[in-house]
Amino acid sequence: MKKTLFTFLGIALLYSCSDYNAVVKSDDYVRKYELANEIYEKGTRPKLDKNGNPKVDGDGDVKVKSNTLLRSITLYEQVYERMPKAPEGEDSYFKIGKAYYMAGDYYMGGYYLGVFPKRFPFSPRAEEAMFLSAMCSVHNSPSYSLDQYETEIAIANLQGFLTNYPNSVLVDSCNHIIDRLYYKLEKKDYEAVMLYNRTSQYNAAVTTAATFLADHPMSEFEEEVFFVLVDNSILLARNSIENKKKERIENAIERYRNFAARYPESNKLKGLSSRIEELEFMLKEIEARTN
Repeated sequence: MKKTLFTFLGIALLYSCSDYNAVVKSDDYVRKYELANEIYEKGTRPKLDKNGNPKVDGDGDVKVKSNTLLRSITLYEQVYERMPKAPEGEDSYFKIGKAYYMAGDYYMGGYYLGVFPKRFPFSPRAEEAMFLSAMCSVHNSPSYSLDQYETEIAIANLQGFLTNYPNSVLVDSCNHIIDRLYYKLEKKDYEAVMLYNRTSQYNAAVTTAATFLADHPMSEFEEEVFFVLVDNSILLARNSIENKKKERIENAIERYRNFAARYPESNKLKGLSSRIEELEFMLKEIEARTN
């Protein structure tokens, strides 16, 4: 029974591939479009687990039959090239982009879906295409520890979608995703501050900490980064050459006072205050020598 079943399936698969190749090579564009839709529909059906539930990937997207979807693209490309202004051509171009998107090829998907609203600005699918194009950028955004160029592109694309479709039902989803992407940038900047702090690069730690506080107000890391700013300002002042010492001591004292005003209950104040007293004494000595 098993041997017979496998033989039957093999013959069916062979016939299916043969039919597909014949249609690809044919001049029957009606059949090409029909077969492309048949394959596309099969490819979009979710993969199921042993309990019959749709499988999802790490991003929460439903897993589909990627290889099947990609087979539809060749036919859709032929249909679009033949009739780019016809409804079949418009539908084909959209499904090329969506097939790439659902198959996980986000660079190709982003290209076709991003171009779709420009080629078909009055299409009812233009909004969906622009959103999915932005989502391709989101999927291309790497872990916070890596270069965040793709993350910045994703934020720009989502903001572009919100500008074009301010009343879309997807506005809340876009804002939530943008917040998540901004947090990734924030975490990247935070790790840079802490790296310079750990490696005793006082000047770099001061610069990156000050930039972080300016770029990420209300951050959950604010108090810790502000402390790094004050701590490294003190260390930088202590280790400065003579002609820079006065200015850096003054900066450290001012940053300490701002920190104390913002976090009066901080448990870090006690350790900082005695060090600031030393800097204040040093400052008086410098001023006495220069007067």
